[in-house]
Amino acid sequence: MADSPERSFSGPDEEIMQATYQALQDHGYAGLTIKRIAEEYGKSTAAIHYHYETKEDLLAAFIEFVLARFKETIHEVETTDPERRLDLLLDKLLVAPADHQDLLVAMLEMRSQAPYNETFRDRFRKNDEYVRYMLRTVIEQGVQEDVFRDVDADHVARALLTIVDGARTRAVVPGDDEALDTARRTAEEYVESVLLDEPPTDD
Repeated sequence: MADSPERSFSGPDEEIMQATYQALQDHGYAGLTIKRIAEEYGKSTAAIHYHYETKEDLLAAFIEFVLARFKETIHEVETTDPERRLDLLLDKLLVAPADHQDLLVAMLEMRSQAPYNETFRDRFRKNDEYVRYMLRTVIEQGVQEDVFRDVDADHVARALLTIVDGARTRAVVPGDDEALDTARRTAEEYVESVLLDEPPTDD
């Protein structure tokens, strides 16, 4: 199983994470400073530095915080029916983010730093591996139960994640308001054609 991108947040840590989230909404990634986070936290910058030595440490923790919350939403999908479970997982990946545009922007900005920041890269890599594992597992279950066609589950999971990543980027960079909706429809069409449709037979 892929590692779960999770750490425990409670008390002051969670309050600082919430303050970071608010500061990101108000000022964006480029304008994010420890001072602005402290203002949202209602305490001094020293109070922030007591828990996080540097801004990079704080942002690495924030990435973990957001990804942990995302993991919780995935676990809210409780159905064991593989087709329905895959459908709901894709909703979590492509429908729910539309309500958090500011966070989408901030996370894309931090993801763009991953090639140059090993800490950020490691957090996002673990999350991507975990989401791919969740998709692959439900696809494998569907294959075993003859709900889905016999496919390369890892390839299909990677293809679905490519649709997700592309849509999230388009929703932010060119500001395409329909990107997530289009991707959700595309993902559904892909699932129907690859997993559900009967393969063509020779006459």
